[in-house]
Amino acid sequence: MATTNFSGSEFEKQTIVDFHRSLCLPDSTTGIYGQFTLLSVLNTFLSITAFFGNALVLVALRKKSSLHPPSKVLLRNLTTTDLCVGLISQPLHAALLLTVVNGHSNVCRFVGVAVSITSTMLCAVSLFTLTALSVDRLLALLLGLRYRQVVTLRRAYGSVIAFWAVSTVPSTFRFFLDFSIRSWCVASSISLCLATSTYSYTRIFTNLHHRQNQLQDQMHQPNQTNQLNIGRYRNAVSTALWLQFTLVACYLPYVVSVTWFIHAKPSPSVFLAFSYTLTLVFLNSTLNPILYCWKIDEVRQAVKDTIRKVLCC
Repeated sequence: MATTNFSGSEFEKQTIVDFHRSLCLPDSTTGIYGQFTLLSVLNTFLSITAFFGNALVLVALRKKSSLHPPSKVLLRNLTTTDLCVGLISQPLHAALLLTVVNGHSNVCRFVGVAVSITSTMLCAVSLFTLTALSVDRLLALLLGLRYRQVVTLRRAYGSVIAFWAVSTVPSTFRFFLDFSIRSWCVASSISLCLATSTYSYTRIFTNLHHRQNQLQDQMHQPNQTNQLNIGRYRNAVSTALWLQFTLVACYLPYVVSVTWFIHAKPSPSVFLAFSYTLTLVFLNSTLNPILYCWKIDEVRQAVKDTIRKVLCC
């Protein structure tokens, strides 16, 4: 079998271009095969939980509920993305780790490319959707009665289509774009999304605090309808905020490991850290259905009803 020899800085440049490409190089993961096998088993288990958990939530979201249709579209899109992670990306990542353990370098390269493309695209869609949910909650607060006229079902579907279209750029064109350009695009997208979400939630809590102070200053009996609407709105904001916190907690170690991988010399410890943090990113797809059932009463009840019907059958 013909092999390609690299020397000095050329080898180092080749190894930092892509984690999955350098992972398949001979002797790059010596001594950590046991942990790779453990991670492969863990990703297989998490892929099953992510698939079935998000499938149940999708069934629950199809039923009638008090959720505003555009908001439901965004939740469906996020759930579909998590389902695809459990169905596609996680099994591929588990297979990639097994090809490394078994020394199938040629198969490893092809599987690594598939993992890189699917995980980049699906994670980008999740990030865009969560950002859209934060903006949706802010518009619901600021627009009031005009919210249903501005945030329509057609615009929600258009946003979802745009998320998928934009997310294919860094994943599909990874072969044509320079590594530095791809890194800049990814970093800029993440920073913009996090800044938008932070601004939205800051405005939301500032506005809610101001309205609460106004209600307390009123001498007459407060309007119970307004209090009920504010209570429902707070529950919706709480759900979106928990989803945002969970995503940041799962993605932040991955960003740190990527930064380490780019600047550090490739070693088994670097590959191991990257694999663990990527598994943590995939774990987010299993945690989201749990958050839906915890924070949204209608989804929780619909999931229970679906499970009862399946068990009865």
